[in-house]
Amino acid sequence: MHKAWKIGLGTVAVLVVAMQLVPVDRNNPPVEEEIAVPDDVRAVLRASCYDCHSNETRWPWYAYVAPMSWMVSEHVHDARRHLNFSTWNAYDAEERAELIEESWEEVEDGGMPLPAYLRMHGDAVLTDANREILRSWATEATEATEATEP
Repeated sequence: MHKAWKIGLGTVAVLVVAMQLVPVDRNNPPVEEEIAVPDDVRAVLRASCYDCHSNETRWPWYAYVAPMSWMVSEHVHDARRHLNFSTWNAYDAEERAELIEESWEEVEDGGMPLPAYLRMHGDAVLTDANREILRSWATEATEATEATEP
């Protein structure tokens, strides 16, 4: 039985080392155009949203250790595909308005920032004041878009 444990642990160790050799995309493409927002909104977005929804991701230590590296990379790339504050110029006015409204709804419902992200990033927790900043910004952006629609 002792020999079986050694073989089993050796196999697990080899697999863990081999997992580290799988390439992971942790790139941060250039920022094309940031979202134009007031400084207080930008501060909240940077603290609570940019790690996943921009090209300015701060890759934490666990993003370099498989299998967490695979999950973190996939999550960031998926988040960027949905909303990327670093490529704000790629969205037309209607898309921007929808993204701002959807973002606020996610925040309001407690879906963003993701609870799993907040466990490792306590500085990203949204305070009531942060939520109010985002709510006001989303409301103003929605009203401005509605005012310009024919």
